[in-house]
Amino acid sequence: MIASVNGRVLEVEPQGLVLEVGGVGLLVHVPARLRDETTPGERLALYTRLIVRETELSLYGFATREEREFFDLLLGVNGVGPRMALAVLSTLNPAAIRRAVFAEQAEVLGRVPGVGKKTAQKILLHLQDKVSGEDGLAPMAAMDDVDTQVLEALTGMGFSVVEAQAALQMISKDAPPDVEERLRLALTYFNRP
Repeated sequence: MIASVNGRVLEVEPQGLVLEVGGVGLLVHVPARLRDETTPGERLALYTRLIVRETELSLYGFATREEREFFDLLLGVNGVGPRMALAVLSTLNPAAIRRAVFAEQAEVLGRVPGVGKKTAQKILLHLQDKVSGEDGLAPMAAMDDVDTQVLEALTGMGFSVVEAQAALQMISKDAPPDVEERLRLALTYFNRP
């Protein structure tokens, strides 16, 4: 098992990074955020998971051990393969996944490209007993209908689910429970200097 790699980035490709490790260039599939933030020549240490198939060996890499753990958890869901698990982690960070599970919001998982309603529900059910509400998430209440509408509006405008959730979290608790007002406040989050 290859648990981690540490090397210099040779190339950034659409499907991942080519990392030079001991004179060998390894193609490592990584979440989109990590791929977009990486430049050739940079040194990088990744937590990895080797997936062995009949016809190929694929290496998946993550910036944190927690991301790799969520990747493994997602692989345990019936019908979720490595590419879909990587798509989930490309769209949602572990904290966002944990919040979606804790608040039982399959619709958040359903916004991941390639994840339909049934698969989102399967992921939610599979992770419910495996992901705790730790790290300060337990007291957080489930999103109400107003915030769900604001989230949908923001993602409809092209913002990612992670960006939309971050904007929602910045809205004051004293803000009025009006969709239009909360959307206006959420949009100010993106106009910060």
